[in-house]
Amino acid sequence: MAGTLFSILIFPGLLFLCIAGLIFEYVDRKAYARLQNRVGPPWFQPFADFIKLLGKENLMPCAANPTMFNLAPLFAFASVVTVFLYIPLWQTKSSFSFDGDIIMILYLLTIPTLAFFIGGWYSTSLFARLGSVRAVTQLFAYEVPLFMSILASALLADSWSLQKIAVYYAQHPAYCLFNSVGFAITLITLLGKLEKAPFDIPEAETEIVAGPFTEYSGKLLALLRLTIDIEMVAGAALVVAVFFPFALMFSPVVGFIVFLIEVLVVVLLLSLLRTIIARLRIDQMIDFCWKWLVPLALFQLLLNLILKGALS
Repeated sequence: MAGTLFSILIFPGLLFLCIAGLIFEYVDRKAYARLQNRVGPPWFQPFADFIKLLGKENLMPCAANPTMFNLAPLFAFASVVTVFLYIPLWQTKSSFSFDGDIIMILYLLTIPTLAFFIGGWYSTSLFARLGSVRAVTQLFAYEVPLFMSILASALLADSWSLQKIAVYYAQHPAYCLFNSVGFAITLITLLGKLEKAPFDIPEAETEIVAGPFTEYSGKLLALLRLTIDIEMVAGAALVVAVFFPFALMFSPVVGFIVFLIEVLVVVLLLSLLRTIIARLRIDQMIDFCWKWLVPLALFQLLLNLILKGALS
């Protein structure tokens, strides 16, 4: 029981994720700024912003539904924290693992977007509702290629357990090359899940202020921003576990360092992608996902089926 509580509350659970999320937010913002020839924030800026928001008052529109408005950030936060408990970090066993957990992980990563939609919709603000509709609209565009690219990797590993998938590719690192298309698709669709450029359509500041978060303030806004930071870390860790689980090839200490470096590389790649690509319109985003990413994901799925048949 003590070990379980430690895993959930301390490491690799709540406390570790909160600190890691804020640190990687700084890395993302700093890299994004330097790529745009700006100085960027100091290292303590994400922590200062979080503490500042915790000290501010929670405000809510009079017409908002208080239950939905207050619970949506909590559900989003709980889902992304839970995801990390099923990801193997530096050893061949995650904190909680079972056959089929990859399906649950993908399901849990969908909850934040739905929670953002609910929170924005029930805040009754025009900008928040418009951002909420955009968020759930693009959800149906990027989720399909994202699921297909990750499940194609699982198909080759012949397992629906993320732990077993990671172990398989750690034992057969050459097979990672066959999932290169799936890796590229996952990286691009992860930008959509995190609502970062060019898929930051739901939070387009120049158009709809802050989208679903427009009416949030104080502790709830701090929780929402922390949720996105943790979702970035969890998404990057999922990419590493599925496509490049090289940390499992080393001892626990070295493996954990390798894992952090791999997550850092994924975060930097996300920063690079959102720097070089301008924001798309919602119709352009949907067309891009269905006309390009879905066929490429189908190609990756077919390639892995052929390779699996050749290996069996």
